[in-house]
Order: sequence, then structure tokens, then C-alpha cells
Amino acid sequence: MQMLKMLGACVGLMAAVTAVTVANAAQLDTPSGLPAHQRQKRDWIWNQMHIDEEKNTSLPHYVGKIKSSVNSKNAKYLLKGESANKVFQVNADTGDVYAFERLDREKISEYHLIALIVDKNTNDNLESPSNFTIKVHDVNDNWPKFTHRFINASVPEMSTSGTSVIRVTAVDADDPTVADHASVMYHILKGKDFTIDSSGLIFTTINNLDREKQAKYEIVVEARDAQGLRGDSGTATVLITLQDVNDNFPIFAQTKYVFTVPEDIRVGSPVGSLFVEDPDEPQNRKTKYSIVQGEYRDTFTIETDATRNEGIIKLMKPLDYEHIQQYSFTIEATDPTINLRYLNSAPPKNTARVIINITDVDEPPNFQKPFYHFQLRENLKKPLIGSVLAKDPDAAQRSIGYSIRRTSDKGQFFGITKQGNIYNEKELDREIYSWYNLTVEAKELDPKGAPTGKESIVQVHIEVLDENDNAPEFAQPYEPKVCENTAPGKLVVRISAIDKDITPSSVKIRFSLSSEDSNFTLTDNRDNTANITVKYGQFNRERAKVHFLPVLISDNGRPSLTGTSTLAVAVCQCDEHGKFTLCEEVAPLSGISIQALVAIFLCILTITVITLLIVLRRRLRKQSRAHGKSVPEVHEQLVTYDEEGGGEMDTNSYDVSVLNSVRGGREPRRPALDAPPLYAKVQKPPRHGPLARSRPGEMAAMIEAKKDEADHDGDGPPYDTLHIYGYEGSESIPESLSSLGADSTNSDVDYDFLNDWGPRFKMLAELYGSDPLEGLPY
Repeated sequence: MQMLKMLGACVGLMAAVTAVTVANAAQLDTPSGLPAHQRQKRDWIWNQMHIDEEKNTSLPHYVGKIKSSVNSKNAKYLLKGESANKVFQVNADTGDVYAFERLDREKISEYHLIALIVDKNTNDNLESPSNFTIKVHDVNDNWPKFTHRFINASVPEMSTSGTSVIRVTAVDADDPTVADHASVMYHILKGKDFTIDSSGLIFTTINNLDREKQAKYEIVVEARDAQGLRGDSGTATVLITLQDVNDNFPIFAQTKYVFTVPEDIRVGSPVGSLFVEDPDEPQNRKTKYSIVQGEYRDTFTIETDATRNEGIIKLMKPLDYEHIQQYSFTIEATDPTINLRYLNSAPPKNTARVIINITDVDEPPNFQKPFYHFQLRENLKKPLIGSVLAKDPDAAQRSIGYSIRRTSDKGQFFGITKQGNIYNEKELDREIYSWYNLTVEAKELDPKGAPTGKESIVQVHIEVLDENDNAPEFAQPYEPKVCENTAPGKLVVRISAIDKDITPSSVKIRFSLSSEDSNFTLTDNRDNTANITVKYGQFNRERAKVHFLPVLISDNGRPSLTGTSTLAVAVCQCDEHGKFTLCEEVAPLSGISIQALVAIFLCILTITVITLLIVLRRRLRKQSRAHGKSVPEVHEQLVTYDEEGGGEMDTNSYDVSVLNSVRGGREPRRPALDAPPLYAKVQKPPRHGPLARSRPGEMAAMIEAKKDEADHDGDGPPYDTLHIYGYEGSESIPESLSSLGADSTNSDVDYDFLNDWGPRFKMLAELYGSDPLEGLPY
């Protein structure tokens, strides 16, 4: 097969070379100046191709014939294109075109192919390729389909007949250019009060659709084509919702409303609620309440809460049980926004009766004024600045007591009498505080004068009026400087002054020098300032490096006050340009204020008191050491006795009074010769036998005797001093109980008998008894 293909290709190549050679020879044989022979172009010849979709005949379906004017026995027809040799095939000899699939116009309505005629042997084109189209004819094989199976729509209630609702659309996939293939007809299969036209527009058929009776309608629409084709998807469900309009008047739920409120209810608080029935939606409830009968329109108002469909009665003025105990009036509910064309009859008269009962409460005293303003000149102590007055509004008419709330330190300057008279306990200084705001409290008093009932407060503002009690002074600290060679008339400094007192703008401050024999001149500028200039000039630093210039500053108050402020003018060395090169540091001339002196005095007093307390404490501690150790030292004292007895061999002869000795070298106190030692009576328990553990009281008796002796010994340590006794000797059953020689791990002696010696030997029983824990610290 490969050999045949290679042979065909060689033959084609040789034919092409031959043709080119013949053509060149023909051109050479043509006489010069004669035109060359032109080959005539041939045309494709075939009929227009069409085929019907969805043909029921067996495949393949004949489509048409393609034909070329080329007349050659070696010619064959070919098709090229996307659908060539798949959907369409051509008979190579005859040019007949067949379709090997059933065609669907709704998927592909036209097929574009390329026709070729080639040489059977060389596959060379015998004619130029030609494009042609196969058109698919439409048949009515599709039913209409809605773009949406479920549709939501709305229309206002109370709409007139013929009001359009929504347009639905169904699409037929057939060719619309073919008559009756793509036309759609609409029908309503389910639903009432609505209809649909040929364009799919749904509209109402009755008047006065009422949302309060039926709010939603479900409509099923069917779509058909002109020939009646329909399918499962040819229907759609339309859910129509009626939009609410304000077409219902509010109706009171009851004809009489009774409320009870205390007289001290705050203004603006709700008194009660009025309920009305309005089936419209909240946005269309525009209920308006009004008082139509009664004299209390200025006492109560009614606000509408559309969400909860109620009217709220609110208080506009304070209530007073002592004046009115009951309010009664008639109210009306209406809707001014309702459209009267929605009503079938005249609106009903909708009124209700409201009764409000007032209950008495214990009210606080009422001040005659909302606040009080009094004036007081400074530096005066007056027994009466002003008076406040409060009364009991209740029928009891209790007496009133007054007091000032101490909310700040300022309140300590004032007092108030039982009658409400305010006075100042100290003279006031306006320059410290110019206003005092007091809170005066009024309380009801019982017949015995004790506070009872409620209380009320009022603000009292006391304005301190000014007195001319402050002399003017420099507005700021000045540091004037002059050169040694300053010429006369040179301006040294411009000074200004301030006065802490309140003075009108027309008041002027006057300046002058206390002495005129200085080298300076003061010029009053008449605008509360003054200029200091050089009078003679030529200062000498060797004689005075600083010149102190007292300036008298006076105001024109009544009486006029004059103060003295001192300027310290430093004399400096200057260069040829007049710049200061060397000046003396002038210490500020300022005294210590009274407040600073008081603070220093308090600090010194505090330090002195602390020092005295420390000295006194040390003296007391020395005295306590002279009489004995202090209590904390007693509890920390440890006395160790190292004496041990001789065991059982010398129980009767050994004097255990040596236990009285301590490590300090003090001789032990000997017992009286005529009295036998108390410890001689103590007998140690036998080492063997049933009585080995039956005499625990002997050791306890010895300890009690020792304690009794310590209690009556004034020279010995206190009774609660910790003692460590090494009582047993080498012949005792447990031998020495000293912690230095004890070894609980290697001893085979049973010390459980210590549990029978009483609570005083509990620790020894735990240490030396059969305790499972080992290695405990002693």
C-alpha cells in the first residue's frame, strides 16, 4: 500500500513537470507579440440543496447532487467541512449527497460544506473548490415552553376590573418564519377572578378585590401553539398577592377604659393604652386619637403606635391629688388618610370613654423657686445672706427642716437655720472663689422634729461681690538691663500692672517712683503702662552692678490702694554695638506666701512629732528590758537542760532539781534542806512485768511539780519557756531521750507505752512510737 502511494506521488510529480515543460515550450513557440492562449474556466453545476428535519424515512436521506462541468473519466467528487463524512457523504462518481443522521433544525439550521472534484490517481484538483449550504426545513415538532415555571405577581386590592397584573411569556422553538409553527396561545386552566389575553397579559375580571377576605390567588396558565401542540412544560403557575391599601377604619376594642396612676408620675410617662382593631397592614394604619369631650386636653395627649395598633395616653402636666382626684373625657379614633372611594358606606362614629383615677402619695417638699441667687460682698460675715422656703404639698402640711449638702469644701463656709436662712461662717475672698454653688436639702419633720417622709433639693448660687482690697502689681516679672555707657533718655523697659480686683475698663492705674534721686525716670503712659528711661547715663559697675528701683503702683478705687514693686536693673558690659556681654544674675525679689509658710510649718511639726514618738518608743523598750524580756522574746527563748539522771539505780538519791539550771552560768536553786525533793517521789516504771506500762502518772507528776516551782520562782524564766529535759539515765527503759543520741531506725525497743503517758507526751509518742513514717525532723 505504501508502495502504491509512493508510485502515485511519483507519477503526479512527473505529470506536473511535464505540464510545466509543455507550457514553457508552447510559450517559446509562440511568435513574438502574439497573446498567449488562455484556458477557459469551468463552473460547478448543481441544484439548491434542502432537507426536512426529523424525516421518518430510513437513513441515509438523499439531499441533492453536486456536478462540475469537468468531463473526465478519472474525476471523483469529495466533501470537506466540519460535518463532511460524519453527517453528510457524497458519491464520488455521481456527486449525490446523502445525510446519514436525522437533522434537527432547532439545533443546526444550516450546514456549510466545500465541494471538490479531483483526479482519482493524483488527487489533484480538476476544478477550484466551491462552498455550498444545505438548509434544514422546519417542521412543527416543538410545543411552547414558559421561561419560568413559577411566577410571583401582585396587584393592589380594590383594583377595578381590567387592571393588568403581569405578562407571562412562552417560547416555541420552531421557525417563526413558517406560518403557525411558532405562534403561541394562552389559556387559564386554574384560578378565578383573572383572565389572560393572546399576548400573555393577565388582568382582573372583577372589581373590589379585598385583601382582608383573600390575600393570595394561584393561577395556572397553559401555552399552546397554533396546531394545538402542548407538553408537560407548557404550563406555569402564577402566584398573585393583593397589595394592601388603607381601606379600613380603626374600631375601639372596648367602649370604656379605666386607669389608675399615682400623683407623682413623671411628665411624659405613659398612663395607659387604647386598643383599636384595624385589619390593614401596619404601614396603612394611620390612626389618629383626639379628646372630643373634656377639659383636660392640655393635661393628656395620645400618641399612636402603628406597629402594635394602639394609642398611648401620656401625661403632659404634673398631677396633684390634693386638687383633682379623677379625670374623665371622651376620645375618638379616626384615619384621615383613608380613601373614601374604598368605602361602601359612611364611616362609623368611633368613640370611647376614658377615666383616670389619681392616688395620693407622700410628696417631697416643694421649693418656691427652681433655684436661688444671692449676693454677698467679700470680707464680710453676714448673719443672713438669703432665705429659701419649701412647703409640704400634702394635706398633712408637715414642718420642714433645712440642711446644706457638703458636696465640696466650699460648702463649709456656709450654714443654714431651721427657718431656711443662709449665712456665712467665714469671711469670703472673691479673689479665691467668686461663686459658691450650694445644694440645700429640705426634709419633712414629724411633730418631734425628727426627719420623716421624702426630701427635695434646690440649687443656691451665691455671688461674691468685689471690694477694692488688692493693690495693683506687676503684670509679669521683669529683668531689665542697661549698658554702662547708656545715654540719657534710653528706654530701659516698659512695665504694666494688673489688679486682682474687678475694675471697670475706665479705671486707670498710676505709676510713680518712690524716690526721684535715682538715675532713672518713670513716665506714666496713661494706658496702664509706664516707661522706665535713663536719666543721666554713664553707670559704673564697680560702684553698683544692680540698681533696685521701687515703683509705686496705685489704682483709683474707693479707697485707692497703692502697692510697691521693685525693679532690679542690672548694669552690664556691652560691646560697641550695644549688645550685652557681661551681666550679673539678679535673684528674684519675691517673698514667701502665707500658704507656703503654713505648709513649711506643718512639715516641721510632723517631723517633730515623729521624732518624739521614736524617742518615746526607745525609752519604753529600755524600761521593759530592765524589768524583763518582752512577750515576743519570751516565746522565742529556748532553755536546754543537759542534765540526765542516773537511771533506776539512783531514782531515790539523785536530785533532779539541777534541771533548774540554764546555760548562762546561773547557779541552780537548791531546795530547802528540811523538805525532801519533790522529784524523789517519782518512781520509774519497772522494766519487765505487767506494771511496765501501768505507771504513766509518775513522769506527769514530776513535770507538774517542776511547773509549779517555775510558777513561784520570780527569778526564773516564765512558765511557758520551752524546756528540753534529758531525765532518763542510762538505766532507764528508753535510755536517753535526747535527740542527739536517738536513732529510730536501729532501735528495737517498743516505745508504744508513751501513748499512755498523756497528751503532754503526744509528740514523743509520735516520734518514737510505731510510726510508719521515718526520717521525721526532731
